[in-house]
Amino acid sequence: MDKETPRQLDADTRSLLDSVPTQLFLGGKWCDAEGSGTFPVIDPSTGDVLTRVADARPVDAMRALDAATAAQKSFAAAAPRERGELLRSVWQAISEHADDLARLMTLEMGKALPESRAEVSYGGEFFRWFSEEAVRVAGRFTQAPAGNGRILVTRQPVGPVLAITPWNFPLAMGTRKIGPALAAGCPIIVKPASATPLTMLYLAKLMQDAGLPEGVLSVLPSSSSSEVTQPLLDDPRLRKLTFTGSTEVGRSLVEKSAHGLLRTSMELGGNAPFVVFDDADVDAAVAGATLAKMRNGGEACTAANRFHVDNAVRDEFTTKLTDKLREYVLGPGLDPDTTLGPLVNADQRNKVDELVRDAVDKGATPVLGGTVPDGPGFFYPATVLTDVPADARILKEEVFGPVVAIRGFDGEDEGVAAANDTEYGLAAYVYTRDLDRALRVAENIESGMVGVNRGVLSDTAAPFGGIKASGFGREGGIEGIDEYLETKYIALTD
Repeated sequence: MDKETPRQLDADTRSLLDSVPTQLFLGGKWCDAEGSGTFPVIDPSTGDVLTRVADARPVDAMRALDAATAAQKSFAAAAPRERGELLRSVWQAISEHADDLARLMTLEMGKALPESRAEVSYGGEFFRWFSEEAVRVAGRFTQAPAGNGRILVTRQPVGPVLAITPWNFPLAMGTRKIGPALAAGCPIIVKPASATPLTMLYLAKLMQDAGLPEGVLSVLPSSSSSEVTQPLLDDPRLRKLTFTGSTEVGRSLVEKSAHGLLRTSMELGGNAPFVVFDDADVDAAVAGATLAKMRNGGEACTAANRFHVDNAVRDEFTTKLTDKLREYVLGPGLDPDTTLGPLVNADQRNKVDELVRDAVDKGATPVLGGTVPDGPGFFYPATVLTDVPADARILKEEVFGPVVAIRGFDGEDEGVAAANDTEYGLAAYVYTRDLDRALRVAENIESGMVGVNRGVLSDTAAPFGGIKASGFGREGGIEGIDEYLETKYIALTD
C-alpha cells in the first residue's frame, strides 16, 4: 500500500476520524494553512497514513498571536467564575466524549486502549482542577513595617502564551497547560506534536462547542515546529513559553526566548531511578516497578529508567518482575487483548533497540525480550536486562520504551549515589519498609518528585516538575497557576 494514502478502516474508526477537524484552529475559527499544505498522521501499529492535517506556516502563527493579543484584555477582565465555569464545561465534555478521545489517541499514538482511557481521565481532571483554582488567585494587603503606608500585592495574567506539547500524552500535556492559562486569564496558542495532532484538534472542537471566547485558543499542527514557533518567540507580544519535551530542545528554546525575557517553564527529559533497598517488600516493589515502567508503554518522562536494586534482594526482584512483564501482550492498541501497544514511530523504536543492543554488547544479560519483532508497525516487546554495566548508554539516556535495566548495589549510601548519577532530576522511586530511611533518602535524592513505595506519582493536585537538566517550573497543584501570573506591588500612603 502507498504509505501516503489513508488506509481503509472499519466504519466506526473511519467515522471517528471524519469527525475530527483537520484544519488549523485560529482564535476560534477553523481555516486552512497558508498555501493549503498538509502533512500525514501515521498509525504506529501499521505505519500507514490515518489522515492528513493542515500544516501551519509562520504567517498562521502570527494570525494566532494577533487573535490572542486582541482577546487578552477582555479575557483577563472576565470574571474568574466565568473562566472557571468554561473549564468545568469542557471537563464535562471530555468526560462525555471519553471513548472517542481514547480511541483517537490510540490510533495516532499507539498506546493500548486502557492506557488511553486512563489519560483521558487524567487529562480532563486538569480542567476540573483549574476551574476551581480560577477563583482562588489571591494577593495580600498589609501595613508597611515602617508604619508609613500599606502594601497591596495583586496577581495579573502574564499575557499571551505559547505551549509546545509532546506526542506521548496528546491530551494531558495540553490540558495541563491550557487549564491554568485560561484560569489565570491568558489566551494560549498550542503547537501539538506533529505525530499526534488529532487529539488536540478534537479538544479544540469540544472547547469551541462549550462556548470558548474568540481569540482565547489556537491550535497549530505543523510539520516544522521551529519554523512556526520562531516568529512567535521573536514577537514582543508573546509573554510566556511553556514546553514539555526533550532537554536538548528545551535548552534551544530557552536560548531563543532569552532575548525577549519570556516567562518560561520547561518540563524536560527524565532518567528516573527506581531504588529497591534490602528491607523492601519485594512483591510491592515489583508491582510498583511494573506501573513505573510500563505505564504508557514506557513512553513517559516519569518512567523508571534505571533499576538500582540492593544485591541482597536483586535476584528475587529480577525473577518476579520478569515473570510479571512476561504477561504483557504486544499488539495493536485497539485490540482488546493488547496490553502493550507499539511505540510511536520507527525512530523511537530504533532508539530503544539501539540502547538495548549497546547494553548487551557491553555485558548486560537479557532475560526477557530484547529483539524487534517481525511484521509491520513499530512494536517492541517488554524487555528485562540484568547485570547492566555502568558504562551502558541505557543508564545515561532516557529510554522511552518498555525496557527494564537492572543494576545491583550494596548499602544505602551506594544506592543514593547511583540514583543521583545523572544530569536529570525529574522523578525517582524508592522502596523500603523503614520510614526514617524513606524520608532520608527522599530528601537526599536530587529529583523534583519522589515516589515512596508507589509506582505512580502524577496527580493533578500536586506540583509536577523537575530540577537539573529536567527543567524548571511546576505544572498542576496550587502551584501550577503561578506560572501564568505576574505579581504586582502597589504602594499606598496612609
